[in-house]
Amino acid sequence: METKILIVDDEPLLVKGLKHSLEQEGYSVECAYDGETGLEYVRKGGIDLVILDVMLPKKDGFTVCREIRTYSNVPIIMLTAKGEDIDRIVGIEIGADDYLTKPFNTRELLARIKALLRRAGMSYNKDDHKLLKVGELKIDIKGRRAFLKGKEIDLTSKEFDILYILAKTPGRVYSREKLLELVWGYDFFGDVRTVDVHIRRLREKLEEDPGRPYWILTKWGAGYYCREMV
Repeated sequence: METKILIVDDEPLLVKGLKHSLEQEGYSVECAYDGETGLEYVRKGGIDLVILDVMLPKKDGFTVCREIRTYSNVPIIMLTAKGEDIDRIVGIEIGADDYLTKPFNTRELLARIKALLRRAGMSYNKDDHKLLKVGELKIDIKGRRAFLKGKEIDLTSKEFDILYILAKTPGRVYSREKLLELVWGYDFFGDVRTVDVHIRRLREKLEEDPGRPYWILTKWGAGYYCREMV
């Protein structure tokens, strides 16, 4: 089946050019010019990745992203004409997987699309067990699902990848730069705060008290690690 990408942007010339570039790469492309129409496409299903502008008619991109995340983990790349760090962080906070500032290089966007699609369909080593266990934390590797005390944890694709990497080697400390390399798979322009945001969201879903984490721990000045069971 063709990989289907949804472009949600209200700039017709940008959409036309981007659609052509994506189709040249073999992708199937749907287009929406406002937030509400974009949401309708995602709700129908069959979308493998969303390219989402921040400034949109009817519903802005942040609202659209937040609503999508209530029922779907489809990879989302947000676009904006702004360059402030706060926009980048807000986008990540509400569940975006990546962020590009206009004007952007189409080749760079294509590389990020491929990286996200690769991570979304991540294939693990054949030696990996189907079920990874760390105490009461259980990870269904092939199904990309995680459970704590028998209850499933609702994780985004990136949150699952980070949890899997940390839980696979309990006690091993991963720097933020290493997690960027392993999870995002490309140069993220050194914005290591992206990892901090995802770790915080992961803790909010895993920990009874995110301020005093039990599962995902910090080694100050070095990085993050998963608790070892003794």
